[in-house]
Amino acid sequence: MKIHREGSATILLTLLALALINGIVYYFTSQFAIVTWGLLIISLAFWLFIISFFRIPSRVFKEDENLIIAPADGKVVVIEETVEAEYFKDKRLQVSIFMSPANVHVNRNPISGTIKLSQYHAGKYLVAWHPKSSTENERHTVVIDNGKTEILCRQIAGALARRIVNYMKAGMQVKQNSEMGFIKFGSRVDIYLPVGTKVNVELNQTVRNGQTVIATLS
Repeated sequence: MKIHREGSATILLTLLALALINGIVYYFTSQFAIVTWGLLIISLAFWLFIISFFRIPSRVFKEDENLIIAPADGKVVVIEETVEAEYFKDKRLQVSIFMSPANVHVNRNPISGTIKLSQYHAGKYLVAWHPKSSTENERHTVVIDNGKTEILCRQIAGALARRIVNYMKAGMQVKQNSEMGFIKFGSRVDIYLPVGTKVNVELNQTVRNGQTVIATLS
């Protein structure tokens, strides 16, 4: 397991802040061992939890040009036909993956191809399962063209997640399962597929980035 580069500053600052807090508490309450030891244990647990946000577990990725591979870890919360208004402006099949704070937060490209669009949008911080979060929250939209079809993948910030990182730029050639970006502290990722695409997952199913097959292209 590795620690993602996006976490270096956060992990260090958290450690320094906790060390300062523990030092101050110890200075004023050193005679109360239960207080100092209790705070130390809680601080260590919290710091380890922060580290877990930025973990990159070792995985064997599944690769197939005819498959849409999960771009995120989490739970499938939406499978429905809807109108995608930003890029396609027509009806698409939406599959949404909710990322809890306990999930791996790296996001990966679901297919190989050319980046046709990479667009950031500032916005609100509604809870990730809110119906309007995909159009009103802070988000970043990426469209990948594999020569046969185009897939839209949208990172969405939530009530807790306050920073989306995306490494894609229009014109880039990307490989399936390469890093697309990172959402700090959870939220969700939406995938928009052509109507009629065979979906291989079910609602409430747990998926893993780079391994779970979301759909099969015609």
